[in-house]
Amino acid sequence: MVSRRGSSGGPDPVALIEIDLYGDLMIAASSADEDRLSADRIDEVLRVVPAGGKAEE
Repeated sequence: MVSRRGSSGGPDPVALIEIDLYGDLMIAASSADEDRLSADRIDEVLRVVPAGGKAEE
């Protein structure tokens, strides 16, 4: 295993979040009726908040 200089050797929290989001997209894509996910559906899966908007609960 190669360690980056100054790295604690622990898991990278940003990478773990990205992996989780990618998994959410894969699940949504595999359960979708259409061939491709729409941009709106991708935003919904990734919990994207419109600029200047508020998060839906």
